Amino acid sequence: TLMALKSPLDDELQLVDELAIKHLKTYQVWHHRRLLVQQTRNPGPELEFIANSLQVDAKNYHTWSYRQWILAYFNDDALWSHELDFVESMLENDVRNNSAWHHRFFVVFQTGVRNGDEDREAIVRRELAFAKERIAIAPNNPSVWNYLRGVLDHAKIPYSELQAFVLPYSLPQPPLGTPPEIVDLENPLPSKDSQLPCVAAIEFMADIHEAAGGDDSVKAVEVGYAL
Repeated sequence: TLMALKSPLDDELQLVDELAIKHLKTYQVWHHRRLLVQQTRNPGPELEFIANSLQVDAKNYHTWSYRQWILAYFNDDALWSHELDFVESMLENDVRNNSAWHHRFFVVFQTGVRNGDEDREAIVRRELAFAKERIAIAPNNPSVWNYLRGVLDHAKIPYSELQAFVLPYSLPQPPLGTPPEIVDLENPLPSKDSQLPCVAAIEFMADIHEAAGGDDSVKAVEVGYAL
């Protein structure tokens, strides 16, 4: 093996740079790279390499998985310091990138608490606001609705607490000329060109009614028929 022969691993990494870009969906390439970095103990350049690879295929599972491994395995504050900014830039490029939404949840909720993030209630409020703003931009984006549900489930917040936000998305777009509603910064309304009603919002409302039980369970069934 390379390690037994004491071959220069930096040269091997350079070769793997070329192979990974050409064969992004080949698991063996990423696994080999992982073994090399475990030996070199130099994860810093990897985040830039991964970012460049994601420019080729922004949703490639192996690339995102390798990035999460780098972050979790070395668990260095310097590696984590700009990760939220990175994933936000990926979502700016494509708000429907489910891999980026999954990575954001990994960074915020599944990897421990880092300096500055100790107030978890504030973090949850930030993430709910972030998701709401992206829903307002693209309501028919299942990835962000899944993220919203994930945050609520993680924080054990009932879906009913977001009913005021979700309801306008579950209704048809109001006719042109309808006076605008009072602006609620915590509950942004759908953008004017949104295609409403939104299926994900209708499903969300149905889950609210079902959880309430009683007459609301009947309403949940009625909402389900609307789909």
